[in-house]
Amino acid sequence: MEEYAIELIERGKRIDGRNFDEFRKIEIKTNVAGKAEGSAMVKLGETELIAGVKMEIAKPFEDTPNEGVLIVNAEFSPLASPDFESGPPSENAIELARIVDRGIRESKAIKMDELVIEAGEKVWGIFIDIHVINHKGNLIDAAALAAITALSNTRVPKIVDEKVVRKDFERKLPVEHQPITVSVCRLGNKYILDPLLEEENVLDAKLSVAIMEDNRICALQKQGNKGLEFDEIETMIDLAMEKSKEIRKLIS
Repeated sequence: MEEYAIELIERGKRIDGRNFDEFRKIEIKTNVAGKAEGSAMVKLGETELIAGVKMEIAKPFEDTPNEGVLIVNAEFSPLASPDFESGPPSENAIELARIVDRGIRESKAIKMDELVIEAGEKVWGIFIDIHVINHKGNLIDAAALAAITALSNTRVPKIVDEKVVRKDFERKLPVEHQPITVSVCRLGNKYILDPLLEEENVLDAKLSVAIMEDNRICALQKQGNKGLEFDEIETMIDLAMEKSKEIRKLIS
């Protein structure tokens, strides 16, 4: 199937008949995890995952005593793909979590200074857990979209007698920006968006671009064994920016 994917792309076609710049059908559902303070499910075709947000009282990092804490984790269940194994997070799971974290953090999506409970001692910790349900390609874009959607519907619980009171909320999480991540893939001299798993396995390179509302880039992540020329990077960024406008309409 991988050789077939290469042959089709070289001929200007794709396995599922989409255009190179076309995403699979995107489905988004919010508030899908009852015990989370915020959650979202995202489907890209058959790729499916859930992001859940928990709010906990935490100690701030030493270098940011007047800001809340953000932690992103990803879980690759063996049920989602025969390539996933049980046990500690794999390198791919760690990398996925870092890419999602970077897009949120570098865009300053959340007003972290509004999450201080007691300066230098207690702040709100935002814990995002990403659970892959079915892996059919392009987990990065799906995970980033699920995470920012989940954050956008997260509420901050009340604190009574220094304890978090679940299901009783004092306000919405102060989300100021909604970065959209679009991964552009290169095979030979062709560029494709939203790769199927079979396409991902044969790519030369992938550039994941996190983009702000005003088209500013807040994070970049390059994957793949082959390098990219400057003009190729420019082309990939332009494609990502154009597609991000389309995707943003789904969550705005």
